[in-house]
Amino acid sequence: MGQYSCNVPSIDSRCRAHRQPVCLPALRREMHSNTHIVVWDKARGPGGRTRQQAEVLINDPTCTADLGAQYITATPYYSQKHQSFYEELLAHSILKFLTAPVEGMVMKEDGSRNFITPRGISSIVKHYLGESAGAEVFFNYHVTHIHLKDEKWEVCRKSGAPEQFHAVVLTMPVPQILQLQGDLDKLIDRTQRQKLEAVSYSSRYALGLFYEAGTEIDGPWAAKYITNNPCIRFISIDNKKRNLESTDAGPAVVIRTSMTFGLEHLEEGKEKVEPLILEELARVLPGLPKPVSTECQKWRYSQVTQAVSESPGQMTIHARPLLVCGGDGFTHSNFDGCTDSALKILDVFKSNL
Repeated sequence: MGQYSCNVPSIDSRCRAHRQPVCLPALRREMHSNTHIVVWDKARGPGGRTRQQAEVLINDPTCTADLGAQYITATPYYSQKHQSFYEELLAHSILKFLTAPVEGMVMKEDGSRNFITPRGISSIVKHYLGESAGAEVFFNYHVTHIHLKDEKWEVCRKSGAPEQFHAVVLTMPVPQILQLQGDLDKLIDRTQRQKLEAVSYSSRYALGLFYEAGTEIDGPWAAKYITNNPCIRFISIDNKKRNLESTDAGPAVVIRTSMTFGLEHLEEGKEKVEPLILEELARVLPGLPKPVSTECQKWRYSQVTQAVSESPGQMTIHARPLLVCGGDGFTHSNFDGCTDSALKILDVFKSNL
């Protein structure tokens, strides 16, 4: 039996996958039935940069907010190229068309469509993990070292015994790939290293405000882009944006900062940054009710600003045993970029295993 590792959104036959859940169902179909697929994720739960925060302090699991990606935009090109993916997600009611008003939205291309996720953006990740029959998914698995040993990959994590895999896919942010210790450093050639080191990301903070059921947050919009503000770039009444307004569920508001603010305060603690955001929010939205609780999220690697040159979708570091890197750092930061990368990774697996 083969074992492979996927570092989700990735793969560990045994295969380890580290962060590419879109490719897992297809990989499961393509691989031999005895192939053992393992997914390791450093986070506490699925979603990565599509993480959803649920408010537990007020005992209201329906009071949730997307602190990462806010909605999905499909251009006409990708609507056609990835039609089957969109149709599947729409059929399962994971995606629905964005109908709530978003003030200040600029459509970069005519014919583009916007989607929201009623159950949160992380529901997309959960869907693909659920469709990957037999794949084992582990959270709080923080990879630190990768060693080539006896024609297999020995993968070490912060706590727990190392495990061996016949193939590994890494899809964490590119700077974190370069930080991995072990044999990876000497296996990446000079040209590959130059391309990886050129990848850059924006940094932002997201702040979620959670309210008790019955709290009214008035406004003509469900989300709004803020211009000419040094701190705040986007505000969303999250339940309104996702068409989930109900007197039985507490509303939630999400504030996302500008890239400039995120970079300026990147190395500061969240406890210092949150008051700065709240102070600016009071100027932008005076009269906003005081929340019952808050959650501040630092996104060190928010969106790719410079991907690997020529956007190849993947980079094969070693063919046998296979070690391949992928993710939005090799394409672009949206659903279609991640899907493109997943399909490229799948092609590599089909060619090398």
